[in-house]
Parts: sequence; structure tokens; C-alpha cells
Amino acid sequence: MFKSPLIGLILALAAIAVFTLLGPEEKTLGTNVRVVYLHGAWVWAALVVFLLAALAGLVGLLTRRESLHLWSRALGRTGLVFWITYLPLSLWSMQANWNGLFLAEPRWRFAAIFALGGLVLQVGLALMENPAWASAANLAYWLALVFALSNTEEVMHPGSPIFSSDALRIQVYFIGLGLLVLVAAWQVARWWHQFDRTRIKVENR
Repeated sequence: MFKSPLIGLILALAAIAVFTLLGPEEKTLGTNVRVVYLHGAWVWAALVVFLLAALAGLVGLLTRRESLHLWSRALGRTGLVFWITYLPLSLWSMQANWNGLFLAEPRWRFAAIFALGGLVLQVGLALMENPAWASAANLAYWLALVFALSNTEEVMHPGSPIFSSDALRIQVYFIGLGLLVLVAAWQVARWWHQFDRTRIKVENR
């Protein structure tokens, strides 16, 4: 593994770009489906990272281990970075495949609301010295996210079009792309974690 998260992130993003360009075409959407692959993998990576932040936070609260609180905070920030950057990818996907922006789509409004709420939350948590608050907040945020997502209406946005199809080749490709995005997310989480540890060392001098 690269010692520098920045180098690892650059390489991961380059691999994602190449892998996306090589994505299989789809009968209806043609090559535009590659944008759908990317935005889908991006949002799934954000959800996975949010889940990891919640799990690290839960275990940290139960065991009172500061190291887990720091990882929960790093993962929570990382999930938010990918959640926010998923929004322009979603708009790109709309424009490429629907020839317009359907901002009234409930799933998109849900994503925008949780992006704004998550940003306010993470800014507030950054002002708190005790990292345990981040663990508790990330756990609550994940539960609220899952609850809201399960109760959000689907209009033009299908729940899981890739895994509900019979196209095994596309499913395998999408899983591979998702893993690459998770590698990029891990580099971002490593950077946030290093940032927190360096800041704590400076403050304790």
C-alpha cells in the first residue's frame, strides 16, 4: 500500500476513469450507460463508507476506544465527500440519458437534503474536541439515511436496475467498478485519519 493517500487516490481515480471508459454498452442507452455505471458505483461506495463509519462508531462507543472514534470520524467525512460528489454525477447521468434534469425526482431530492444535512453535521462535529460525538452522530446519520431511503418514492429512478437484470457481464463489471471506487474512498479516509492524528499530536505538544 502506498504511504501517501494522495498517490493512492490519484492512481485509483485513474483506474476508475479507464475502467469506466471500457464499460460494456447497453442496448437502449448505448455508451451513455457508462455514466450510469459510474454514478451508481459512486453512491453505493458512499453508502458502504457511511455504514463503516456507523459500525466503527458503534464499536467505539461500546469499547470507548478513541482510535475507533477517529476512524468513524474519518469514514463519516469520506462518505460525505462521495455522497456530495455523487450529485453532479447524477445530474450528468440525467442529462446524458434523459436529455434533461429531473430535479423533482424524489431520490435526487433525498440525496441533496442528506448532502446538505451531512455537511452541516460534519462541520459541527469538526468543532467538537471529543471524537466520540462523531461516532454517535455517524451512527444516527446512518440510521436516518437508511430509514429515509427505504421510504423515498421511486419515479424515474429504479432501485437497482443492474442487479435486477439478467446481464451477468454487466453485474460483474459493476462490482469491479464499485470496488475501485471503494479503493479511492479508502485513500480519502486514510487522509482524513492522518489529518486528525497530526492535529491531535500538535495540540498535545
